[in-house]
Amino acid sequence: MISIHVNASKEYDVILKAGVLSEAGTLIREDLSRRRGTAGILRSRRICVVTDETVADLYGGPQQTLISSLRSAGFEVSRFVFPGGEDHKNMATIGRLLDHLTENRFSRSDLLVALGGGITGDVTGFAAAIYLRGIDFVQIPTTLLAAVDSSVGGKTGVNLPAGKNLAGAFWQPNLVLFDPAVLTTLTQDLLLDGMAEILKAGFIADSTAIYAALMVPGDSEEDAAEGAQESSSAPLYSFLRMGPAGPRPPIFDHPEEMMRLIAKAIDIKRAIVEEDERETGRRKLLNLGHTVGHAIEKCSDYGISHGAAVAMGTSIIARAGQNLGWVREGYGDDICAILQYFGYDLHCPYPAFALADVAYNDKKIQGNRITLVIPEYPGHSVLKDVPALDLEHIIAQGL
Repeated sequence: MISIHVNASKEYDVILKAGVLSEAGTLIREDLSRRRGTAGILRSRRICVVTDETVADLYGGPQQTLISSLRSAGFEVSRFVFPGGEDHKNMATIGRLLDHLTENRFSRSDLLVALGGGITGDVTGFAAAIYLRGIDFVQIPTTLLAAVDSSVGGKTGVNLPAGKNLAGAFWQPNLVLFDPAVLTTLTQDLLLDGMAEILKAGFIADSTAIYAALMVPGDSEEDAAEGAQESSSAPLYSFLRMGPAGPRPPIFDHPEEMMRLIAKAIDIKRAIVEEDERETGRRKLLNLGHTVGHAIEKCSDYGISHGAAVAMGTSIIARAGQNLGWVREGYGDDICAILQYFGYDLHCPYPAFALADVAYNDKKIQGNRITLVIPEYPGHSVLKDVPALDLEHIIAQGL
């Protein structure tokens, strides 16, 4: 078991453990007992499990492990199942979920459980933030992307017609529970969605995370640290034995290494969130690749997944930064080589003017300026404030 404590406006634990779904009811009840005392526990009788249709069949059925565990711990359980996908990450879904809660007489002493990927977590967290001005919720991510990114940090929200995540709230969970066994049900594309965020964490704060992701069987953590140290003065190619990983990156077939890698990425995000929960400063670093990535998602009508778009957006900003002299010489090429090693398609099918036009509606625009995240050198990124009208030129430098 790996437990990571997040000390934000609400303190909570992220627990990574095989078989944790069978312990969810007990863990949630124990957490409520610590927060509310015995009297609060007695009033906490209802849980609504929010999930999408795919995950409901895999893990959220009435007779399956999670709901059985919640009922065994004394909770009355209802389910809210929605179609899932970006098309349903919207205010209409939020409205239906709020109606479900009122129809089932949920009170402030009850709570929600988000069972699924990032979309489910965002929808559930936003509903929890606004229902009765805020109720508790628990994150149980079932994708790699949700485990390393959206389930931790308290960002919740839904899409508006103008853009991604334009309606939302900061609302921290009570608890995050992740069973690594769920990774065995994911396609390689879904694993790559999550790996994009793991690599992002390494690019912004800790280059050893990159080497841990690239390690082959037989490598050690010391090898990763040595490689990261070498990369500060030499091209990454020499250490990485670069070239495409083939049909499947080796790390995906080593669950223990994946667990350590997931924990490393979560811990990087934890440290940043604790320093800047509301994204007024350093937390903006977590947006590496996201300004352009969100624009790519929107231009593709969400046909390009979040992780694939973030990888593409990261490569564009890395190349642009290198061409503009903001990134250490050769490092933009290294970043692209790392992404290509995992098999990401870095060819963006949209022109700079189209991406910039979408990005002008991004929530990160403040007045007529936007803050970009620039990966300056291995394990270190910086925030660069630029005029919003320069964005098209900057993107063009990276295409």
